[in-house]
Amino acid sequence: MQYDFTSILDRAGKDSIAVDRGVTFGSRPRREGFDFLPMWVADMNFPTVPTIQEAVIQRTQHPAFGYFPTSQAYYDSIIRWQKVRNGVEGLEQAHIGYENGVLGCVVSALQAFTAPGDPVLLHSPTYIGFTHCITDNGREIVHSQLKRDSSGVWRMDYEDMDRKLKERNIHFAVFCNPHNPCGRVWTPEEIQKAMEVYRANDVVVVSDEIWSDLILDGHRHTPTQSVSEDAKQRTIAVYAPSKTFNLAGLIGSYHIIYNKYLRDRVRAQSSKCHYNAMNVLSMHALIGAYKPEGEVWVDELCQVLSTNVELMYRYLNDEVEGVSLAKPEGTYMLYLDCEGWCKAHGKTLDELLDDGYEVGVGWQDGRPFHRPYAIRMNLALPTARVEEAIRRLREYVF
Repeated sequence: MQYDFTSILDRAGKDSIAVDRGVTFGSRPRREGFDFLPMWVADMNFPTVPTIQEAVIQRTQHPAFGYFPTSQAYYDSIIRWQKVRNGVEGLEQAHIGYENGVLGCVVSALQAFTAPGDPVLLHSPTYIGFTHCITDNGREIVHSQLKRDSSGVWRMDYEDMDRKLKERNIHFAVFCNPHNPCGRVWTPEEIQKAMEVYRANDVVVVSDEIWSDLILDGHRHTPTQSVSEDAKQRTIAVYAPSKTFNLAGLIGSYHIIYNKYLRDRVRAQSSKCHYNAMNVLSMHALIGAYKPEGEVWVDELCQVLSTNVELMYRYLNDEVEGVSLAKPEGTYMLYLDCEGWCKAHGKTLDELLDDGYEVGVGWQDGRPFHRPYAIRMNLALPTARVEEAIRRLREYVF
């Protein structure tokens, strides 16, 4: 490979909650001789593509950091990236708007199109960030449960979605594409069916597409706005280089909104805090990320992630009776259902989590994503670290 996905980064004391907060997990001390494997919060343990550092370093060499305009190169980089990676045609500068984060855009859209107390439709399992930002702003979440089919694949229940939208007069939904935490990369047909349900119920849709670059095993991302003209006009899509290139600490997402009415309303809300403004270094980081070198880096990254997912999935699926999971098609997260294992072994989920923490497996309590025996695992580590995690789970946990 052209880029480094094997070096083990020492992130201790380097502004990383993945490590510095993760080492405090659990009710028991970590056993001697076991280092901590950060496998919880969704950031990666790889060095980012060098063109990002080059762009940021070059900008810091100029000694002034005053007010600045958004550069044409910023917009051109997004337009090119979306065309090359997602086949998007006709995207213009006017359709693109900066966001401090995906959740900030969700909140701006909530404020623009709902009132306090209004219900909002989400699928469950649900990303914890959606839960907090929606309920913290006084809206009610109505869940439509994703269900696993006979092959173990997570599916949407379109009849359930339609019924709940009608029963509760819901006109706002958050759609996760690809889905976090389940890892589904929705097909064009699945997205089209969902968008037909939203159309029939006059629903404004926020589509979180932050994971759209991290697609595994030959699957392909389909932008929600691409499946029909109606979907294009009713969807607020949100993207970011932060998940793809591990830039969350620099802050910086962006929306794509084709419908001028939706766009004007969202931007009016996001501007009211006078804080939803780009950092000059994050602007240059995006330009550095969305270069052709970034394409090569992402393609190689997805190969590594596919290997890691396959290794952990095969171990858990083949060797650990009572743990149920679907193989992700995108993202780098696994979402485990440990109910059968816990009940068979007379353990609570907290005890199982602690068994992992005790030997340095820093996995994540998955219950806040709305499953009572769930564990969420981040596999964006060098493959050797994933193999070490499997060894520890095999010998000391399961």
